[in-house]
Amino acid sequence: MPSDPEIRDILASVKTIAVVGWSPRPERPSNYVAAYLVAKGYRVIPVNPGQAGQVVSGEVVRTSLAEVGPFDMVDIFRRSEEAGAVVDEAVALGAKVVWMQLGVEDEAAAERARAAGAQVVMNRCPKIEIARLGL
Repeated sequence: MPSDPEIRDILASVKTIAVVGWSPRPERPSNYVAAYLVAKGYRVIPVNPGQAGQVVSGEVVRTSLAEVGPFDMVDIFRRSEEAGAVVDEAVALGAKVVWMQLGVEDEAAAERARAAGAQVVMNRCPKIEIARLGL
């Protein structure tokens, strides 16, 4: 698990975040975390095939990561057993950071991402970390 300085560096270095599993429902964590990240100045691109084409915070909801274009970080709001495929796709597309949300862990996928040069955070939330670290 990255240290606080490493998490601080990650959050300071990324600009564009693809949120996989974004929900249009405001009570869902993926929705309010994405909105928080936008308010903090990040470009957030929602990914949800069932919501593709909607516009959220000026960004079109995408069907898949392949449609997002260049991004620095993927924030994964999927079950742990589904995270590996998202991790592999994100790394193949050049993501520098793979972030798995609270409750999401896949050590094998994390190792593959690290081996490809990506930084990995698991079972954490960037919204919580930004607030905790005073960013």
